[in-house]
Amino acid sequence: MGAQVLNHTLRSIQTFAETRRRAERKSVRVPGRVMWRDSRGMTRFASVVTRDISDQGVYLECHGSQAIPLHRLVYLQLEREARELNALPHALTDGRVLSAVYRIGPCEPTTGTPSGYALRLLLDPGTIRPNATAQPPATRSIA
Repeated sequence: MGAQVLNHTLRSIQTFAETRRRAERKSVRVPGRVMWRDSRGMTRFASVVTRDISDQGVYLECHGSQAIPLHRLVYLQLEREARELNALPHALTDGRVLSAVYRIGPCEPTTGTPSGYALRLLLDPGTIRPNATAQPPATRSIA
């Protein structure tokens, strides 16, 4: 009986987490680079591979580089050939995109550095193309 309750609770949590997403995720694996400045102002680079991409965020796999701190601003740039894929959001096809690290994946046991990072794309609201399934914003009148 306890296992059934636990499984039901886990499914409920997963359903809740899925409904909180702002945009649909797509499983897209393309190579790229991340550039950021460390605490001393030195420019750092890391080769990455995307795992999940949405209109507002990207999860990256990153192996063998220095750890990127949480909330650090980074520039994400996908390889030129990869930018021609139709599955990519418009913002990622133009070149470098300013992003913020908002979640850090589990650490590699051999290196002690994170194996992945979730980035929030910092886009100008005017450049975000609305999702076809998104609800229009509620209108308010001021009398």
